[in-house]
Amino acid sequence: MNDLQKPQVTGFFDERTFSVQYVVADPATRKCAIIDPVLDFDEKSGATATINADRILDFIETQGLTVQWILDTHPHADHFSAARYLKEKTGAPTAIGEKVVEVQKLWKGLYNWPDFPADGSQWDKLFADGETFKVGNIDAKVMLSPGHTLASITYVIGDAAFVHDTLFMPDSGTARADFPGGDARVIWKSIQQLLSLPDETRVFTGHDYQPGDREPLWESTIAQQKAQNIHVASGQNEAAFVELREARDRTLPMPKLILHSLQINMNGGRLPAPESNGRQYLKIPLNTLEGAAWD
Repeated sequence: MNDLQKPQVTGFFDERTFSVQYVVADPATRKCAIIDPVLDFDEKSGATATINADRILDFIETQGLTVQWILDTHPHADHFSAARYLKEKTGAPTAIGEKVVEVQKLWKGLYNWPDFPADGSQWDKLFADGETFKVGNIDAKVMLSPGHTLASITYVIGDAAFVHDTLFMPDSGTARADFPGGDARVIWKSIQQLLSLPDETRVFTGHDYQPGDREPLWESTIAQQKAQNIHVASGQNEAAFVELREARDRTLPMPKLILHSLQINMNGGRLPAPESNGRQYLKIPLNTLEGAAWD
């Protein structure tokens, strides 16, 4: 690929949620996109903070970058999105895939919020599958990658694919598909589309759970994924993958912040409005999700 289409990618690992956030920059224009930023939340105290987001802002200032986009790959189930905070700080538009409205409709019912606008209006831009845009002068496109959630998308920016909860590092496999709206067969099809990208495409994942206590890693290539991914390496078929994925998912507890974070993230990273006493409150539906871990 032309060197002009190779963005500079910097990952920021959040140890609390095992999440990787990205700044993706065009070296020529110094314009950049922020992908999947984390708003800090401590579930024990109920405190929020902007430690991760401010670290990204400090990096952008130091590097002399201008933020062109604030992008989320899907409404996250394990951390709050800092998209709204970063928009307030930078003025850059926020974006997500257009299927977010399906997630909003689903969780609107679970939270019993009849007046919640499930229309995607919380973002400045809703991307359709196959839609193109630019980061500086670098070409970018959107690939619908459902299965983990109804709304999951991949951003392909130059030679870099940001796949978040679809493919993990090869030694970790793939993302779970048992959340409301998830489907193992669907994520298999999404993975096959990703693996059809050029072998040299750089793959950047949104989480790393450090198997074997190794250091955090988040970059691979399509060639490495096809040859080494423990769930989908050459020779795996759909039926065997679905059996493996569904069996593994049955052993996994729900993420500890799923009920906290979805009400924030399907609202574009906005925290709840203060009530009459000036305090903000989360709403946690009881006995709604399966997968309780009693042992």
